[in-house]
Amino acid sequence: MKRLFPILAIAFMMAFGSVSATTNTVITASTIVNPLQDDTSSDDVESLGFHQELKKRFIEGGPGFMGIVLLCLILGLAIAIERIIFLNLSTTNTKKLTEDVENALSSGGLDAAKEVCRNTKGPIASIFYQGLDRANEDLESAEKAVVAYGGVQMGQLEKNVSWISLFIALAPMLGFMGTVIGMIQAFDKIEAAGDMQPSLVAGGIKVALLTTVFGLVVAIILQVFYNYIIAKIDSIVNNMEDASITLMDILVKNKK
Repeated sequence: MKRLFPILAIAFMMAFGSVSATTNTVITASTIVNPLQDDTSSDDVESLGFHQELKKRFIEGGPGFMGIVLLCLILGLAIAIERIIFLNLSTTNTKKLTEDVENALSSGGLDAAKEVCRNTKGPIASIFYQGLDRANEDLESAEKAVVAYGGVQMGQLEKNVSWISLFIALAPMLGFMGTVIGMIQAFDKIEAAGDMQPSLVAGGIKVALLTTVFGLVVAIILQVFYNYIIAKIDSIVNNMEDASITLMDILVKNKK
């Protein structure tokens, strides 16, 4: 840790200053720095450097395509977070709800069972309520109501999820488009200069690679959220189907 300060000083001189070829500078450390403080300051420097580097690469990639890809990330994350919150709120303790409804039917009839469903949040409670509401007619009507309202609740669960898949597909395509445009600009510079110099090609290729990388990173981030949301929806739908079958069994039992 004693050499941390000299190393940082030399790095600063190399990055931001010009060193004379005939001058040799030797830097020595006369004090011992606390290791914990060194680690903290080192982490701060690395964190600051990362943000500066990210900002630099974003600007180098071109604000046009990079801005659109960033917008895809922001919108995709906003929809994903909203869906995750909604799905977590829609999760119901199916076993407890089924037991409460069955006990209410045995003790207080349909009205007591419907009151239990009204006081419970989630799509399963709503499906139970629709089935119980048609239970006075016949079991076939109750079953149709459960199936129909189950489809409605499934649509609510999947609402706006298609937008996330759109942004997952759109972000890499925008990155690849930036790649193509960057290559075209590189060849335009070569044609205008009449000579193929590495410096002319490097700029366009760098822009092309930056837009591609940024688009792929956005797609990967959104894909993780998308897969979690799909798995959560599948879990809730499976619980809905099992609970609907259980409800029909309860209604048949109480009809006898």
